[in-house]
Amino acid sequence: MSAEEPLFRIVHGTPTAEELAALVGTIVTRSKPAAPPAPPPTSAWARRARPANTGHAAGPDAWRASGLPR
Repeated sequence: MSAEEPLFRIVHGTPTAEELAALVGTIVTRSKPAAPPAPPPTSAWARRARPANTGHAAGPDAWRASGLPR
């Protein structure tokens, strides 16, 4: 397709400027790719990146601190 060739042409009738604008708007809107759907939110229990028991630290007397309430 060359730069001189029109994208579409009216075969029958004489549309008004508003009708042509509606037609062009519809074609442009329909030719855009649809946005991909957003992924569903993941619960905190199923998330792999959740902290796995970060309450205890290694070090001197860590075994004593592990039995204390948080």
